[in-house]
Amino acid sequence: MPSALITGITGQDGLYLAELLVAKGYDVHGLIRGQNNPKRDLVEQLLPTVTLHNGDLTDMSSLLRALRDADPDEVYNLGAVSFVAYSWEQAALTTDVTAKGVLNMLEAVRLHTGDDPSRVRFYQASSSEMFGKVQDVPQHERTLLWPRSPYGVAKVFGHYMTINYRESYGMHASSGILFNHESPRRGPEFVTRKVSQAVARIHLGLQEELVMGNLDAERDWGFAGDYVEAMWLMLQQDEADDYVIATGETHSVREFVQLAFAHVGIDDWERYIRYDPRFMRPAEVDQLIGDRSKAEQALGWKPKVGFTDLVSMMVTADVEAIRSGWK
Repeated sequence: MPSALITGITGQDGLYLAELLVAKGYDVHGLIRGQNNPKRDLVEQLLPTVTLHNGDLTDMSSLLRALRDADPDEVYNLGAVSFVAYSWEQAALTTDVTAKGVLNMLEAVRLHTGDDPSRVRFYQASSSEMFGKVQDVPQHERTLLWPRSPYGVAKVFGHYMTINYRESYGMHASSGILFNHESPRRGPEFVTRKVSQAVARIHLGLQEELVMGNLDAERDWGFAGDYVEAMWLMLQQDEADDYVIATGETHSVREFVQLAFAHVGIDDWERYIRYDPRFMRPAEVDQLIGDRSKAEQALGWKPKVGFTDLVSMMVTADVEAIRSGWK
């Protein structure tokens, strides 16, 4: 039975990845921060066979203990301070976790594996936010990185550190440059989930308006459940490498909002929108669209869920969640 250790297992991607690996027969372990982490119960309920280890990406000793106890064949480093807007408010914390945390995890794996550094295969969750002020359209693995947020800068550090450990120590260390990927499990602070929850509440008469920032920003949105399969596929390759994971389509926030309202039968959606400049980024990323051709050719990976179906899935899930809370 192969084994895997997932950092950030309580997040959207961590939950989907753990489910995928359990279905494939893995012995799955998860790193969870904080003794009273409010998401621990969710993980234990959804994934009762997963073993949880207390640890923190800023604490090297806890990472070494987790690796010793789990003894994984694969490590998926998904843990991060991942909300972009928050990274301006907490730039130092974002750097400690999202940047230095990658170095800590890589070094812990290197120390754990000793004379056989490729024995444990390592996945780093890189991000399309690294492209920032984009220099190519669409963005590919060789596009110049020009991050526009402390989060993006931290991800660039982790991305290049992963490459450096691969080249310096012969580690099987790969990075997935994932473009925006969403689901009903997305945190409510993210714009897509903020929209789906608000539309559900407006539809059910519980909310009167949706307060938004930049409706013109364009993103390449896919389904998180599809994207975790790409993570797994990267670690099944003979050689480690870096891959853009994307749909190859771009849609504006405005389109997302319009489709969300249309799903509940509201066509005059603009009357529910109020603009608030507080939700504007200090430095905006205007357009992201990924070129997944390398992943498609090398990994055989393609997204399965389209943009319209993704929006519908998220709104439906929030409507059902609210209704179930009434029962």
